[in-house]
Amino acid sequence: MLQSIQVENFAIVEQLKLNLNNGLIIISGETGSGKSILIDALSLVLGERADSSVVRPGSETARVSAIFTISTATKNWLQQQDLQNTDNEDECFIRRVIKNNGRSRGYINDLPVSLQTLKQLGEFLVDIHGQHAHQSLLRSDSQRQLLDDVLEDKTALMTLQYAYQQWHDLHTELDKLASGVQDRDANLTLLRYQVEELEEFELTEESVISLNEEHRRLANANELLEKNQQALNLLGADHANSALSCLNQAHSYLSSVEKYDPQLSNIISLIEAADIQTQEAVNELRHYVEHLHMDPERLNWIDERIGALQNLARKHKVGFIELPQYFQRLTMQLQELEAYKERARDLEIQVTETLINYRIAAKALHEQRLKQAKPLADEITTNMQQLGLPGGYLTIEVHANQSTTPTSVGTDKVEFLVNTNPGQLPKPLQKIVSGGELSRISLAIQVITAKTTGVPTLIFDEVDVGIGGGVAEIVGQLLRQLGEQRQVICITHLPQVACHGHHHLQVTKKADTNSTHATIKILTKKQRLEEIARMLGGIKITPQTLAHAKEMLQRCAGL
Repeated sequence: MLQSIQVENFAIVEQLKLNLNNGLIIISGETGSGKSILIDALSLVLGERADSSVVRPGSETARVSAIFTISTATKNWLQQQDLQNTDNEDECFIRRVIKNNGRSRGYINDLPVSLQTLKQLGEFLVDIHGQHAHQSLLRSDSQRQLLDDVLEDKTALMTLQYAYQQWHDLHTELDKLASGVQDRDANLTLLRYQVEELEEFELTEESVISLNEEHRRLANANELLEKNQQALNLLGADHANSALSCLNQAHSYLSSVEKYDPQLSNIISLIEAADIQTQEAVNELRHYVEHLHMDPERLNWIDERIGALQNLARKHKVGFIELPQYFQRLTMQLQELEAYKERARDLEIQVTETLINYRIAAKALHEQRLKQAKPLADEITTNMQQLGLPGGYLTIEVHANQSTTPTSVGTDKVEFLVNTNPGQLPKPLQKIVSGGELSRISLAIQVITAKTTGVPTLIFDEVDVGIGGGVAEIVGQLLRQLGEQRQVICITHLPQVACHGHHHLQVTKKADTNSTHATIKILTKKQRLEEIARMLGGIKITPQTLAHAKEMLQRCAGL
């Protein structure tokens, strides 16, 4: 619920701070005093758009701050957004700052946020029923939403929304496949040509590396043969200075004196190992030299092959070494494009299956709506008759259209039909001519639907316009009943409604030659009596008016 609100330099309010309680809170005041100023400020702090006109003339900045006691659902949402109040998790502090240049900033628990985030949080905290809310009731989608709001079990609705999302995602993908046929065919032609052009080269990373190595070997065959022969001569030729001859001589010298010093044994062993390895190297070199052949024809072929690959690399704007990876990418793209027909067939099957699931979910939701329609209509009818429409009644029709395109809310058309004149057939709500009747029907519906919402604070902004007398008394009773369950703030000009409040705020406005000021104060019992009397009798308050006001308050348990 709303614990407190603080306003600075907002419109005609210079400074204001209010601490609020649970129950029905009445806001009243003279016509033109700015009774909606508190609602406007609260809407602003919860993300409504604003411009520099809301800043009090002569001020640089307007500020609105509010503290709410929050539910578990709100706590969870704040935690998901990393916006929780680390000092007190049961409270949420919201602030909005508007500059006189039109710029504004929003904060949740002193952390900067966007207006959209403020609005999302506001949906957990406050539900505002404006004096023109009845206009939205004329729309079929609003009537359907009202019926869905009072469904006791939302499982069917959630199942349908999940089924719709599955169908929608698959259907969208299938449409994209179908819409790109011409582009896809053109890409297929190009890719097939490119892949066929590269396929003849058997492009793999290993083949390119092997080709490069063979080219280096053949291109340098003369030098390789010369250097290998020189090395072979140094290591194993039959002359006194070859490596093997020197090792053998060294081994002979040391072996002849080993008997005089055992420490030479290890050195001799190393020379023996060197002799063995050198002999192996000589054998490998001899084998290499014997099999190293110069092949000019093979070299020419490789030169041509590499030249062709280099031309391809330049043509496709990639590096020579990158050709295998590029070829692999083209091949995969070609396979994906060639598989689109198979993917389209799979998608068509899946779309059909998800559509069947959607129809089943839509039928289940239709049946649930049908089941809930009569109890809701009966409850609205009861309230209508209490609100000055005796004999009037409302019915709710739910028409299923399984052939229509799926939507996230099902395939039902929900229509509110009303009869305010006995003996006539009920008509669609939007065909009611009387604005007063529509306003009362709207109020009858709002009171019922407000019971089902989990929002802790409900605001009714002059929803009682166009009614009076006994009907106003009933309105006050209904609002007080709501106030027993949650915090209800009601702006009213009717004493019959105001006397039912648990608390009463008065808005006053003072103007001089230089400025206008609005203030809001919480009324004491005496002040409240005087305010109810003013609402009853106007400017001049007589003893009879005071007595009447006192009687009303006592009867409503408001004093």
